[in-house]
Formats: sequence, C-alpha cells, structure tokens
Amino acid sequence: MICCLNPDCHKPENPDGTEFCQSCGVSLAPLRNRYRIIQLLGAGGFGRTFLAEDIDKLNERCVVKQFLPQAQGSWATQKATELFQQEARRLQLLGEHTQIPTLFAYFEEDKLLYLVQQFIEGDNLLQELGKQGAFSEQKIREFLIDVLPVLQFIHQQKVIHRDIKPDNIIRRRTDGKLVLIDFGIAKQLTATTISQPGTHIGTLGYAPVEQMQDGTAYPVSDLYSLGVTCFRLLTQTSPHNLFVNSGYEWAKNWQRYLPKPINDNLGYVLDKLLQKDMQQRYQSADEVWRDLHTENLPTTINQNIPQLTQPSTSFIEKPVDKPIVEKPKINHKPKALIAGLGIVFLLLVGGGYWYWQKSNNPRTLVGHSDEVNTIAVSSDGKTIASGSDDKSVKLWQLNEGKEIPTLNGHSDWIYSVAISPDGESLVSGSKDNTVKVWNLKTGQELLNIAGHKSSINSVAISPDNQNIASGSYDNTIKIWNLKTGELSRTFTGHSAPVLSVAFSHNNRILVSGSVDKNVKVWDWQTGKELRSLKGHSGDINSIALSRDGQLVASGSDDKTIKMWNVNTGRELRTFTGGHTADINAIAFSPNGKSLASGSDDKTIKLWNVMTGEQVANFQGHSAPIFAVAFTPDGKFLVSGSGDKTIKIWQVP
Repeated sequence: MICCLNPDCHKPENPDGTEFCQSCGVSLAPLRNRYRIIQLLGAGGFGRTFLAEDIDKLNERCVVKQFLPQAQGSWATQKATELFQQEARRLQLLGEHTQIPTLFAYFEEDKLLYLVQQFIEGDNLLQELGKQGAFSEQKIREFLIDVLPVLQFIHQQKVIHRDIKPDNIIRRRTDGKLVLIDFGIAKQLTATTISQPGTHIGTLGYAPVEQMQDGTAYPVSDLYSLGVTCFRLLTQTSPHNLFVNSGYEWAKNWQRYLPKPINDNLGYVLDKLLQKDMQQRYQSADEVWRDLHTENLPTTINQNIPQLTQPSTSFIEKPVDKPIVEKPKINHKPKALIAGLGIVFLLLVGGGYWYWQKSNNPRTLVGHSDEVNTIAVSSDGKTIASGSDDKSVKLWQLNEGKEIPTLNGHSDWIYSVAISPDGESLVSGSKDNTVKVWNLKTGQELLNIAGHKSSINSVAISPDNQNIASGSYDNTIKIWNLKTGELSRTFTGHSAPVLSVAFSHNNRILVSGSVDKNVKVWDWQTGKELRSLKGHSGDINSIALSRDGQLVASGSDDKTIKMWNVNTGRELRTFTGGHTADINAIAFSPNGKSLASGSDDKTIKLWNVMTGEQVANFQGHSAPIFAVAFTPDGKFLVSGSGDKTIKIWQVP
C-alpha cells in the first residue's frame, strides 16, 4: 500500500505502484524522493503520523510526522510551528540514547513541515497488558530498572517528558528493551492549549497536580506519572476513571486495588512515587533506582522532609561508590595457602592450572606459555577460548577453570578468536595469514582459509552463524562462508591495517577499526560503506557494538574510548581520564549499560555507558591487557594479558 500526503484527501490509501492518488489525484512520489509513505498510523491536532520506507537505506522502515496544526490565527500557527521545531531539536538531542527513537530528518516540503524518526517495532505496554494481563511484582521491578536510566538521561538534558504512560513505552521486539516514545508536543498544538497558556499538558489520571493546575512540570512530575504507570500495569485499573471519580484521593490508598499484596520495599517505592505533594516524592530517578536496590526500607513515607521552595528542574547528580578490585596476592607454587582471611585454592589441570583467592579477587587460569592476545566466551557461558603468542588456542570450562583440549595448527601468533552464536564453531585468525575454523566440541580443524596477504588481527562471526569477517594488516576486510570457506566479498576502504571487526546483531551492519584512525560502518551484505567515523588521534585497536546495534565504542592508542551513534555517525561521548596508556580491548556488557576496557597500563576499567563515569578499576595483571569479554549473564568479566594468564573477575 502507498499513502497520499494531501491533508484534504479523504481516502489516502492506494495500491502499490500507483503514481497518483485515486481519490484526490495528487502525486504519490516519495517524500523528498526518499521516503515512501505506506501506512497512516494516527492523526491528531498537530497533524498525522505515517509509517514509511527509506529508499536510501534498503527500504528500512521509519516514522514520518506531518505537521498540520488545527490552531487558528497567525500567532497560534507561529507558536505551533516553533513547538514542532522544538520537537525536532529535542529528538536530535535525545535520540542519541538507545532507548529513545533517533531523529533522521527535519525539513519543509510543499509548505508543510515533516519529521522523520526511527521506527520501533513492538507492542506498547498497554497492548502488552491487554495480551498478557497484570504485571507481576518482578516484572514491575524489571520495568523500573529498564526505564529509570532513560528518565535519568532525559532529565540530565533538561527535558521533561510530561506524558509517561503505558501507551508511550514500547517493548522493542528485537531485544526486549523498553523504548520511551512521543517526545513531541501533540498536547501543545491544539488551538485551546496554544491560545490559553498554562493549560495542563499530559494525560488525565497520569499527570500530577502541578501539571493539571498550572501546566508546570519538573523531573518529579515524570516520576509521579511513572508511579501511575506501575499502578496501571500491576492492577489493570484505569487511573483516568479513578481520577474522574475522586481526583487524587485514589493515590492515597492505591494498594487496595492490588490483586494481591506486594513486597514492602516495592510498596514503599511506589507509594513515594505517587505522593501528591511534590516535596514528598522522589526528587530524581537516581533516588528511585537506589531504593529499588536497598533492603529494609521504611514502611511509611517520612512526612518530615524539609520543604523545598521549588523542586529541582534538573537531574540531581549524586556520587556513586566505585568499587576497586585490589591486586591479588599470588603464589604460583602448587599447594594450598592461607593468605590472610582468604583461602587460595590451586588445582593442577592438564598442562595448566588455575587458582582462586576468595573475596573479590579473580580466578586465574594459567596454561599458555606466551602472551594471551584474545578471549571469547561461548553463548551458553560454559566455555572460554583463548589465543596466544604460543601459537595455540586453549579451551577452558568457565565454571571449573578446567583446561580442555588445546587446538594446535597455526604456525604463528594467534591474534583473534571468535565463537559462533550457536556454540558449534570456533574461528581463529593468526599472524600466519590464515583463518581457521574448528569444531568447538571436538577440537577438530574443519577449514584452513587463505587469502589475506598479511596477518589477520581480528575475526568475527555473523549472528546467523553463516559468515566470517576477517580484518588484516593488508588493509582489507574479507567476508567468508563459515561452512565452505568461500570468499564472498572484500572491503578495501581502509588505508592502513585493520585491527578490529564486529558484526551487529541485526545481521546487516559490520563495523571496523584501523591504524588509519577511522571507524567504518558497512552494510556487509552489499559491500557499501555507510559512513566513516573520525575523531581518534591514534590507532583504533578495538571496536565493540552494543547488543541493540545502536552504539559503537572504539578504543585507541590515544588513551581514549569514544562512543558513536551507528545510525548517524555522531560522536556521543569520549571516555577520558581513566587509562594512562594505549587501550587495547573493549567490550559491552550484555545489558548494554556497562563497557569494559583493557589497557597497556595493566588495568581493566568498567564504565557507565550512559554517563561515561568510571565505576570500577580491576588491578591484578602484571602486564598489558589485550582482551576482555563478558559472560552472557554479565556477572563475570574475562581478561587476557601479556603476563600469559587469563583472569575471571566478578562484576560489581
């Protein structure tokens, strides 16, 4: 189907291939010769929203908003236009967060204004509620843990959403993450609202008293709406109906609507979110987060909180404890030792051994006879693979630290290993210019792939288990069939050795980092270079993609980590002031909230992806760290070092 954009058309739907609207005769050419309008999603006082296809991006779906205010008078129209422009600027700023739709374009055509933004496929929480029934207590906790960092982010940007409700939160189908939508100004674009400044903005029942009475809103206003959203999901009871019947009185006794009692701690958190008085509520999303992770909260809200003249209009920053994992006391002799209050266990296993000092210190795997350059963890979390300058790949049982058969076959140093998502295959890349494919379960060498003219520094396996990407010192990236070893494509965009490659989980994007100081984003199925990300002043040794495919991080010899938006190529943040030497390895945690980095300075650092804050510093290796990888549950971090060891750290 193709839709007509004429605002006066009464029947905009047309069959595919139609050039002129069958109802009004207007041309159905793609908007801006790029966006093919395929479905009307909704309409309101501000205009209409359409589902569209972006022809320039392989018909990727997107959302087009057409600005068409119903306000009357020149002042009202001017004000509405300003507000629509504000929405564009707001989306440009906020869309850098992976749980907020990205703004792709803002323009005027045929005297109408348009916004183009990312399409989020999935059900909103009201739809989910209708399909699955009331949320459990655990599901409400998971909801809050997922959404609170998003609110923290928007409040830090001095933005108040003003319409938090289940309808405006979508569970993204690709990864299950919650995405906050509708940062627009639909509620501000009606003639009534524009002609009467101060009229409330928000949804009846969800909006707090300050929004309803005089139109003012603060971070605490969003938090009240968040509390009402939790109430709706827990009880399936409409807050609109309760508000119509009793105003804000229902919130004083909200627990009587619960189908069954909930944990006292969660009850306290929701009670504090639902306070009518702004000063009695949480003042920041950070405060809510901390109470969610605190035991033995009070049973009632403290009514003696000092009164504020006005709630904060910006997010309240508070210091976060930064746990430091101290360097373990190591004794390599094969016997059990008593070390202070911690007991060190040492087990001899095949040609290697591992030891584990109790407390927060890491387990250490010893077996390689030379530097450990690369680490991979299987998707089931049971197996670690490591590659070394000793020309071997070793496999380890993660839980027991037991070494399983060593894979020998390369004739030179091994720079990179990768395990297929299905856990069947292991791929290794070596200084001997070859890529090898192994059966992970038997250790049998299946393929020896030759084609590069120099060392292979990085290998990656596509999420469909069908293809290998290899980055080489010959300045190229090659794509190989995992089953046959057949070469399907060569990328020649880099002007210097390629040091790192990674596939996106969406199976279309490949990202690479190089000595030429550029990060490149490719559509690997077509071979098209989509964009080149410039900003580093040194070699880019490692790149990593977040699981949702929205963020790419790059670690460099310039001692910094940069975070980029994959869709726009925009640099979002630079992580500085942490490492004092080259950064060799980086990895996203499975939930996308943390980033680990390993450096020549012999330390591993853990960063908060959202804020760029360093939250942990792991010390224990006695030589540069060349590899880091999270376990699938995110509870442990595995590192490989020039000190010939592998360490397994508990993530705080």
